[in-house]
Amino acid sequence: ARTLVAALHASRYKITVFLFTVLTIVVVVGSLMFLIEGPDSGFTSIPRGVYWAIVTLTTVGYGDIHPVTPVGQTMAALVMVMGYGIIAVPTGIVTVELAHQARRIVSARRCPACGKGDHDTDARHCKGCGAALWKDGTA
Repeated sequence: ARTLVAALHASRYKITVFLFTVLTIVVVVGSLMFLIEGPDSGFTSIPRGVYWAIVTLTTVGYGDIHPVTPVGQTMAALVMVMGYGIIAVPTGIVTVELAHQARRIVSARRCPACGKGDHDTDARHCKGCGAALWKDGTA
């Protein structure tokens, strides 16, 4: 659990950029679908188009509104395929950070001054109190 929390914390900026990108995509695609399809297909406003884009990107649609023109249907297919690809991005980001956390090797030795453990193997000073970890200065 601690490793997962550390991985999520380490990847927070990447995930923020990812979510901002997804938000931008759904606004652009939703606006385009409003222009392409129009009110006759249920795209009565840009927010309605954005709703459709979110639903289609994340679940391949509910069917309450759907494109009827060939251009709109082609865009819907691309958005659905993009949705499958987008699922992999945050999963990959967190997985990479989990791997980094798992590779972090720590020493079992404790600080002679404060007793704190869990130091990196190449650490020369305690991360808790700053005292030298080894009397001769070597790890």
